[in-house]
Formats: sequence, structure tokens, C-alpha cells
Amino acid sequence: MIGLGCDHGGYELKNLIKAYLTDHNIECMDYGTYSNESCDYPIFAKAVAKAVASGECDRGILICGTGIGMCITANKTAGIRAALCHDVFSAKATREHNDSNILCMGARVIGPGPALEIVRAFLETDFSNDIRHIRRIKMIED
Repeated sequence: MIGLGCDHGGYELKNLIKAYLTDHNIECMDYGTYSNESCDYPIFAKAVAKAVASGECDRGILICGTGIGMCITANKTAGIRAALCHDVFSAKATREHNDSNILCMGARVIGPGPALEIVRAFLETDFSNDIRHIRRIKMIED
């Protein structure tokens, strides 16, 4: 299950990603927002982060104008390793090296085509389980 969240700046891109996930038979839960009216991104970042941290969702995707606010907020939740990615290489690397569990993107930074490629890479890439990466994640958690 993928948890989705956005603010008004990411609303359209979130809906596009939601459709992409549905088309690819990937279950998702939409934690809002549900319109493009101005709203506060921490509400939605916290909801998705809590869902991922609790195991309700396997991973999350958060979108705002830049992705920065969502990423900062999500990373305040214990057990979350949110990564801001605006290219496929970073999306793959953060999964392989950091075992990131939330992808953050900025709808005003990237277009819909690249965003879907980033989502695909994030969801299809597994953690490497390399001992050095496990050690580093443990250091983060401590």
C-alpha cells in the first residue's frame, strides 16, 4: 500500500500519480488534500509519515510545490527516511542505499512525465542490503 499526500501545490500531480498507481494495480491510500485550495502541507506530510511508520502503508509519496517542506516534515517522524528526488538516479540511489520509505517531489520543479518515471524507479528499486548501508541506516536511527 502506498500512502499519498500533497498540499494545494501538489494536488494535480498527486492525482496523476494516483491514476498511474491504479493503472498499474498498485494499492494506494489518499491522505489528502482533496482540492487545490490553499492548505498547510505539514498536516498531510504527518498523516502519510505516520501511516508508513505504523506499517499501515509500505511506502509513501508526498508532493508540494518544491517537495522540501514535505520532506522536512516527514523526516521528523521516527522510522521515516524521506528523500527529495527530482531525477531517476536519485530515486534509485535512495532506495538502494538509504532504504528510503517516502518519496518527496516538487510539482513546481518537475513535469508530470519525469515525475512518473521517478515514482516508477522509487517503487521498483529494492534496498541493496549491503552491510555498509545497513550500518549507516542504523547510525541514522540511533
